[in-house]
Amino acid sequence: MTRVLYPGSFDPVHNGHIEIIETAASLFDEVVVAAMVNTSKDGVFGLDDREEMLKVSTSHLESVTVKMFSGLVVDLASDIGADFIVKGLRAVSDFEFEFQMAQMNNAASGIYTLFIPSASKSSFLASKFIRDFARYGGDISAMVPAPVAARLKEQYG
Repeated sequence: MTRVLYPGSFDPVHNGHIEIIETAASLFDEVVVAAMVNTSKDGVFGLDDREEMLKVSTSHLESVTVKMFSGLVVDLASDIGADFIVKGLRAVSDFEFEFQMAQMNNAASGIYTLFIPSASKSSFLASKFIRDFARYGGDISAMVPAPVAARLKEQYG
């Protein structure tokens, strides 16, 4: 059985994230999605909110579980017995950052990171842009799962 960890801030989860989760679920036996505290990003939702949105947005995938975590990704990967870390890539700029992080994680723990490219239809999605659009009343309904769109509307009115 192959278990992978897909960590991220998911603030909020969007259709690009769901695409990566669905792809990982089709390739591996078990996918653990972990919403992490990311001190380098300004977010809007707390861990509990992100956990709920992730759970409802992935409920159609039996092999996916959701965890919340604050700390090093490699520690969580070890705790859950992950065989690999999975990361989604939208653009070359993502690769540069994620490749460095993958090398750091491998040097610290021996765990490898596998990259899954997003489809072109969702390669432009980023949580920070979705938050901005939602904050100013933009229509983000095609960019996020329906429960997330409702939650964003609640958040921003």
